[in-house]
Amino acid sequence: MSKSSPLEIVFHAMCPPRRFHFPSNGRLRSIGSVLVALVLFGTGRGPESAEAQVQVRFGDSTRANYSELHEALIEGTPAADTVLAILGTRTPRPLWVRFRQALAGSRSWNDGLLALTRIAELRDRASADSAGRLRRSIESGKLTTPAGSDATDLLPFMHAIVLERSRTIRKDQALLADLLPRVPGGQYDIADAWVFGRLRDGAADSVIARFLATDDQALRIRYLTLLSFTLDSSAVPFLARVYAAPDSFNIPPRAAIRASDGLLWVGTRGSLEALRDARSKARARGIYADPKLAHADLDFLASDSSAVISRTGHWLDDWIARLPAR
Repeated sequence: MSKSSPLEIVFHAMCPPRRFHFPSNGRLRSIGSVLVALVLFGTGRGPESAEAQVQVRFGDSTRANYSELHEALIEGTPAADTVLAILGTRTPRPLWVRFRQALAGSRSWNDGLLALTRIAELRDRASADSAGRLRRSIESGKLTTPAGSDATDLLPFMHAIVLERSRTIRKDQALLADLLPRVPGGQYDIADAWVFGRLRDGAADSVIARFLATDDQALRIRYLTLLSFTLDSSAVPFLARVYAAPDSFNIPPRAAIRASDGLLWVGTRGSLEALRDARSKARARGIYADPKLAHADLDFLASDSSAVISRTGHWLDDWIARLPAR
């Protein structure tokens, strides 16, 4: 998700701190992708209430790197090596050890969150049971975390671990059918959104259809926020159209940053080319020209462009040149 005020549905469900939480398509490709959310959420509140959301992907040769935990994470650095080690772990036990160390304050808190995300991807039954017990401890106020952290920030991770395990039993369409009726009322959390981003079987197409079927602006923003989690490249043309002409979809310009986020998160050469072209069209139309949308000394589009290097370590054109065509 960067974005603004956490409680403005029309502006935060679309644009708070630069992004969201988890990713991938079921298994890691080379060293794959992972996504972490540092969130504050309560019952009945959707992702638009997130205080800060973070996604991390590193070492996938077919997609751009992406990190909200690091500033311009670069290959070969100690931070990158740590990320690769966590994402490459194939059994839950060492990941739980990392998390417990983070919980005790002897390891980076962000490393612990990455470990939890990787645990979710592994869909381990025992881990789902452990997550259920931890969630109960958090909700009862019995879990102690390091100074400066909040145990409730861990609730979406526990939920994600349980949800991902459930995908071994329930079909993706069943999980989607459970989520979609809850979106209008905001009865979903970051874990639901993360798992949605991993669903196959036309999940993104279903949300796009619902986006187009409603005239409710706030609901459209919620659907657009969900789509910013997807790795489904079929959503790329739609996201590009929204970013280039948000006024055509009754989306406030500031909220349309979610479409840019989604294109960058998909991260393929095709999605990044679509992002570059949409940005060019948007500049020609002047849709983001309002000075109120500017950040620091940069206009809205220039700020969004500069964020690419912060989140991926390279400029957009550099990624387009180095990624394989699909």
